[in-house]
Amino acid sequence: MIRKADLEHMFRKPAPIAHPNQYPPPPQQHHNNAQMIQQQSAEQAKRDRLRRMAKTPTNKNVPEGVEDICIGDGVARYKELREVERTLDATMMRKKLEASDSVYHSRSGRTGTVRIWISNTAENQPWQSSGMDADAFDFESDTNATYRVKIQGRLLDEGSDEGLEEEEDEKDPDVMEEDGAEGEKKDDSAQKTKPFSQFFTSVTIDFDRAKSLQPDNFTQIEWKRPEGAQPQDNPFSQIEFERKGDENINITINLQRHQNPEIFRLSKPMAELLDTDEEDRAGILMGVWEYARSQNLQQDDDERKFACDSKLKALFNGADSFYFPSLPQLIKPHLTTLPPVQLQYTIRVDKEYLQPSPESGKQPSEPTIYDVQVALDDPLQPLLHSILRSKQSTETLQQIHSIDDQIVLLMSALSRSKAKHAFYTSMATDPVAFVKRWFSSQKRDLEVIMGDAARGGGEDASGEEWKRGGAESVWGSETARESVALWLARQSIPKAH
Repeated sequence: MIRKADLEHMFRKPAPIAHPNQYPPPPQQHHNNAQMIQQQSAEQAKRDRLRRMAKTPTNKNVPEGVEDICIGDGVARYKELREVERTLDATMMRKKLEASDSVYHSRSGRTGTVRIWISNTAENQPWQSSGMDADAFDFESDTNATYRVKIQGRLLDEGSDEGLEEEEDEKDPDVMEEDGAEGEKKDDSAQKTKPFSQFFTSVTIDFDRAKSLQPDNFTQIEWKRPEGAQPQDNPFSQIEFERKGDENINITINLQRHQNPEIFRLSKPMAELLDTDEEDRAGILMGVWEYARSQNLQQDDDERKFACDSKLKALFNGADSFYFPSLPQLIKPHLTTLPPVQLQYTIRVDKEYLQPSPESGKQPSEPTIYDVQVALDDPLQPLLHSILRSKQSTETLQQIHSIDDQIVLLMSALSRSKAKHAFYTSMATDPVAFVKRWFSSQKRDLEVIMGDAARGGGEDASGEEWKRGGAESVWGSETARESVALWLARQSIPKAH
């Protein structure tokens, strides 16, 4: 016998699908909430710190009138020292800015020669492994033939003509080896000359062959300096890479030179205006500024505005005028990155190159040599850099900051002492009138705090300024008008029963 409960169980409808909002939030949401709370706490702590800094006194000036109650010329001498300090601070800041500009934005105009040697070796070539004729081809059997290309570079000393043998005698130059798409760098702290990588921001090797014809489907090899890295970071003087291949192949080595500041190639209108084909950004801005000033294009009503003559209209799309603060954006279309230095080389895997006959007088894997002109840094830059970031200079600035804090506290104490002196002097001169004014002032302050202020601020209203009327009297002041408006507003508010 089938029970009713069994029938209900057999023909029970499926349970309703739960709404996604009914499930508990994933752990990621809790993690995001925790991050949000942490960020809010950090921002609140930052605001509190800034608020405390804003409340910290910073005035180092002597309060007015102190010299009348001090003995000697100490106040006058302190004011003279303050003037000397202001002049010295302005001079030091100007010199520091000039030094910083010299370090990061200067062009020394010095150039040097980087000599580059390019050579290659080969292994498992058909004529090496099977002894077949070097000019014959084996299309039937698979081959593991490879070649290895080596690119070496170094900065030559002035007046020298050093060869690769001297480079090799120094053992071991910094090496950056690349196998496939992977690369390894080996540092050599004993290297005496500047490394090859210091003068270039990227090295790209293009193969003159279609990707489908390459055994490993590689047609380009690239090294690029990481974003934000300095030239002296991870230096190397040699690049090596290995690929499969049993035929000679042409490659092009593209070297993008390092420039500080970066130099751009100018468009034809900009080049005609500045009379140069290449210039850095600061030089372009200065050139346009000097041209506009020489042609009297600066507007009298607004010194930032310049009218455009025919040459400037050709630069700025026919505009009648331009603002100098917007000039960096206006010159962007006229700037292009300098093209890289291109070095042509043929990777040879033939016997004549790898194992030349003694009668030819050639060396095995004889390198191809190129000389590339590069810009050199200003020799004063390391000295200026050490001055700007000297540890001793930082410690001295900390000591000066500590002394400034002490001076601020002394000036604050001096201001309080002057207020006490004025208080006691006024009380000693006329005690009765002083006490009356003092009690009236305290009562006025209490009324303001309690919101019951009904007077115009003259306390006992016994002075001459309260007796006369007109716009120049106390009754015509802003304080009186505000007090009357406040009193009228309080009278119009119905009282609660």
